[in-house]
Parts: sequence; C-alpha cells; structure tokens
Amino acid sequence: MRHDGDELANGVVAAWLDDLKRALGSVPIAVCDVRIGVFYTAAELSTGQVGVAFTPRELGAEVCCPRAAAAAPAAGRLAGQSAWDLAADALSPVVLRRAVGVAVLNALSTFAIERLGPSAGVLLRGVDALEAAGVIAEDRVAMVGSFVPFIHALRDRVTSLSVIDLHRQALGPGETELWKSPEEATEVVSRATVVILTGSTLVEGGLDGLLAAAGKARKVVIAGPTAPAWPAPFFSRGVHVLAGIQVRDSRKMLQIVSEGGSGASFSAAAAKICVVRQPLEERTGALPVSASP
Repeated sequence: MRHDGDELANGVVAAWLDDLKRALGSVPIAVCDVRIGVFYTAAELSTGQVGVAFTPRELGAEVCCPRAAAAAPAAGRLAGQSAWDLAADALSPVVLRRAVGVAVLNALSTFAIERLGPSAGVLLRGVDALEAAGVIAEDRVAMVGSFVPFIHALRDRVTSLSVIDLHRQALGPGETELWKSPEEATEVVSRATVVILTGSTLVEGGLDGLLAAAGKARKVVIAGPTAPAWPAPFFSRGVHVLAGIQVRDSRKMLQIVSEGGSGASFSAAAAKICVVRQPLEERTGALPVSASP
C-alpha cells in the first residue's frame, strides 16, 4: 500500500517533521552515518542518537536503472549533511529516500525526547504493544503488516483477526485464512475495534488513509522498529499507542543494520518503548499477551 509523494507530503509525516522543528527550533544537527541495509535503514546524528526505518523491498528502477541514479540517495555524500535536510526526504516521492528521511526523523525524535521529554502522553519502557493496547477477547483486530508474534499471541483469542499484507506468503502455514489484500484495507480497518499498523507505512505510504479508516476503533497502534516516539502529531490523528524501540548501543545497531539484520536482531542494541495517550489502566478481561513487534 503506497501513496504518491503529493499525498504523503500533506499528511502526518509532514506534521511530524514540522512539530520536531518547532520543538527543537531547527537546532543545527548533522547526520554522521547512514546505513541502508537489506531490511532496515539507520541514521546516526552528530549528537549520538540513532533512528531506524524499514528499507523498502521492491525498489525497481530506483536502484537498477542508471537513469534513476540521480533520484536515489546520494551514496557517499549523506554523512555530514544537515539532519533537517535529510529528514525532509521523508516527504520524497522516491521510496528509498523516504527510508533515509524517516530514519533521521526517528533519530531526531529520540534527541527531542532526551532533551524535552515526550511531546504528549506517557513514555513506557519495556512494555509490549499489545499490553499497551489492552486487547480483550471481544475485540475485532485488524493488523496492517504481518507481525508474526502478534498473530501468534492473538489468533483464536479475539473475536476476529485480519492481517492485511501485500504478500499472502508473509503469513505462516495455517494462517493464510487470516490474510486480506491491500485493496480490502479500508473496509477491514473501518470494522475493527483495535487496529495495529506497521510503522513501515511511514516509508511505503498509506498511513493517512488508514488512520482515517480507523476513526471508530477503540485503539489504534503503530508498531515496529519504524514506529516514531514523538507522539503529538500522531495522537492528534487518532493514534493511541506508538510502540517502537529506543536505540541504546548506536555502534551495535549500525553494525546489525549493515549486516542485514531484521527487527528480531535489534534486542542486542535497543529496548522496547511505548508512548501512550494515558497511563495503562487495569482492564477487565485484558488478554495476558506479550509479543515484540
């Protein structure tokens, strides 16, 4: 599910960039390292923070065709650039540039939280996305992106579970009946009481439309390593939980990304965090689930 650059530029990603600029006053920060790995992209700021973002798989001519080289990230010239300049690439029509831009935005978000605290809500460390969402057995859950641990935690424990993914084969054996195509996303999400969105929609596009479709959901969660931790622009658009990571060991994270590591490898360098609109409350009937994005 992808949006074109114009729609993306008018949505929540632009609001995220603008809100960080207001909070930090466009303080001059450079990007000192960028790694575009097979599964994730990482960017390190001169202030030490590292952010990550999903690396899109289907790049087509963006990397294969020499005529498209000018549109791709400027390999060999990214380090040393202004963080704000590279963050603006999160609005680029070129998906690989967006990956770099979102990684920089995540690094800037960590810097802002360390300096100012979260812009809204409460930051919780070591809390799972499903725990923060307070999923109950009566919930109808729509999941955009195949979060395998979440599927295992929720399947047969909620009223219904639908998994919207571009690739049906992303689901394991015996799970394909849960699959819904991206063309069904709006309808499926609009019927759900809990919506779990992959953070990769920040790179691949489609987040604004999905948030609009999820307007009646009891809880909306953005989860995964790409999920941001700067909440105000997302909370104001209907998100209740941002469930991502905070990098603890910058060098290790850069190494993992460079060596083709996926989110399953990130625990060696990062910790789970959730930013929620309000502190967690005891909810009668909440499922005792624990799953990492």
